[in-house]
Amino acid sequence: MDVNTKDGQAGDSGASKGKGEESRQFSISLDSIQDFEFRIKFDKAQYQDLMIDEPAPVGHDRGPGPSRLLAAAVGGCLSASLLFCARKLRLDMPGLHTDVKVNHTRNEKGRLRIGSIDVEIFPNITEPDEQKLQRCREMFEDFCVVTQSVRNGINVSVAVKS
Repeated sequence: MDVNTKDGQAGDSGASKGKGEESRQFSISLDSIQDFEFRIKFDKAQYQDLMIDEPAPVGHDRGPGPSRLLAAAVGGCLSASLLFCARKLRLDMPGLHTDVKVNHTRNEKGRLRIGSIDVEIFPNITEPDEQKLQRCREMFEDFCVVTQSVRNGINVSVAVKS
């Protein structure tokens, strides 16, 4: 879940394509700093730049690497989706804690890949309502833009230009 619009739909900025179908788009940029360290610039002035780096021995580990950012995106999206669901159902959940564990594996060519991401969410519920919580458990994942995109595979187009 990126942004909740008035009608409860998730997304960023963008123009509507047609009835019930939306096209949303945003852009970021990365600039190399030194070795494998990059500065990420976001498309909104209020967002601070973010430094990323690869862990040693390739990089200097001066910032989170892309795998950690993906883990944060999955965990953050799921957390926001559960919290949003709780608020929509008026379940008294002032906050939550989420732990994300990433397991690296090697593919058939021996290349390092993210094999799995395990997410545990611990909601802080002041007045438990098991029916409402169960309803959220059944539906919140479906509204998480990042998790569902990762699960379904994302079409990535790459061009190296000179």
